Amino acid sequence: MHPGADPVSSQAAAPQHIGATIFGCAGLSLSPAETAFFQRCAPWGFILFARNVESPSQLRALCDALRDSVGRDAPIFIDQEGGRVARMRAPQWREWPPARDQVLSLPREDAERVMYLRARLIAAELRACGIDGNCAPLADIARPETHGILHNRCYGDDLETVTIMARAIANGCLDGGVLPVLKHIPGHGRAQSDSHLELPRVSAPRAALDASDFAAFAALADLPLAMSAHVVFDALDPEHCATHSAPAIAAIRGQMGFDGLLMTDDVSMQALEGPMQSRCLKALEAGCDLILHCNGDMAEMAPVAEASGTLTPAAAARAARAIAARQPPAPFDIEAADAEYQRLTGVHV
Repeated sequence: MHPGADPVSSQAAAPQHIGATIFGCAGLSLSPAETAFFQRCAPWGFILFARNVESPSQLRALCDALRDSVGRDAPIFIDQEGGRVARMRAPQWREWPPARDQVLSLPREDAERVMYLRARLIAAELRACGIDGNCAPLADIARPETHGILHNRCYGDDLETVTIMARAIANGCLDGGVLPVLKHIPGHGRAQSDSHLELPRVSAPRAALDASDFAAFAALADLPLAMSAHVVFDALDPEHCATHSAPAIAAIRGQMGFDGLLMTDDVSMQALEGPMQSRCLKALEAGCDLILHCNGDMAEMAPVAEASGTLTPAAAARAARAIAARQPPAPFDIEAADAEYQRLTGVHV
């Protein structure tokens, strides 16, 4: 793929069988072993982290290599929320304040516009490097008990604020040619522990969840992709976290109306127990479409690929719809957007 070409403008001819996986890689460039592995298992997409990011030119070359390894314009994701969760940092890229702090500091109308602008500007930076997926927006509602790992990443403390801001961020991504990933469905806001380290449990009654946490995701159910929460909801399934719970995913598909492509949160997180194979099989059997594995550890990725297999027909149809939502960026004046953002916030980025 030529460095000057738009790497995500169309879906090239794809292998007949595409793996039901999104994989990370270990470093700043692909090793021969990684290239050969991706050629064999043909993951649907890839995800990047700070360990993979050094400069715009390096990042573009890595994205080209990832796509070349599978022979198609596979989607490449990153967590670039702004605030604490940002894999691309200054001085090469803009820095952003925590989303919740920024939303609460502004009038509602200004906050909505600011969230759109920051998502649109982030999208421009991602596309310039070959990245076409952002793991945002969040529809998790912040509460007093929300764990600190998540609290100021949320967009507000009430259903209306969160859904308005999440929609603005999703629109900014889509207008910028970047696929938004709605997270963490069906809701992480009530969790009082960090699912990277342990399994959170939410004991709120179903009526309370329906009226707030679940309603936020229902309001955004038309988005093309979502990421599951490694959280146990006693009201849905007291035995399994949502990622591994058929009743929880039935509620996501039914009550919440989400029929987009559903990926797991990272299966290497410590909220999940057991071998990688069983973590993947449980998620797929429960109804997830894709297994997300992030750490780039080849010793883990091999069993993940084997257990996950290829996309089911239903998942392949959802994947095709998601790819169709990945459009070339709409016309956009970056300098004017920077100036408007600064005028509304008083913050230069």
